[in-house]
Amino acid sequence: MTENCSELLKIIEARALKRGTFTLASGQTANFYLDAKQVVLDSYGAMLVGKVILERLQSFGELPEAIGGMSIGADPITGAAVTIAGTVGLPLKGFMVRKEPKGHGMQRYIEGPVEAGHRVVIVEDVTTTGGSSLLAIDRAVEFGLHVERVITVIDRLAGATEAFAARGIPLEPLVTIRDLGIEPE
Repeated sequence: MTENCSELLKIIEARALKRGTFTLASGQTANFYLDAKQVVLDSYGAMLVGKVILERLQSFGELPEAIGGMSIGADPITGAAVTIAGTVGLPLKGFMVRKEPKGHGMQRYIEGPVEAGHRVVIVEDVTTTGGSSLLAIDRAVEFGLHVERVITVIDRLAGATEAFAARGIPLEPLVTIRDLGIEPE
């Protein structure tokens, strides 16, 4: 784990991890909640997320042309990674996947400076079953993008890895619940 990733883990533990009884977006209930927005919408947290994603992307070899994911969850993550890439002179673009196409203009699900054929990575704040990112993958593929992998800030270890693997797409978590001392249910 890099120094930036270790620092990110500390911030996630301090700001994003909540204990109690919660209903998740997947419909499941859990005794903890991970509010990643408390990290990705904070200047220091966003900077760390951007740096760790860029470190991870560089470890795979050739950078993808773009990263993005389902709005609203992926938007601050995309912005952070694209901004950090820009500060070090790396040509990384961002894109957003809309839940519904705009009713005017281009009326597209995919927004941003991407074109059919671009290699992309889908980003997500928290994955449980992977439903939001699976929809983002579908929309990206329909647009003509080649999805190489999914990077999530936090993986709840509740089925997303297997769901993406069934599509031949690896999931790369920056942090898992095990890193936070929580075992999967």
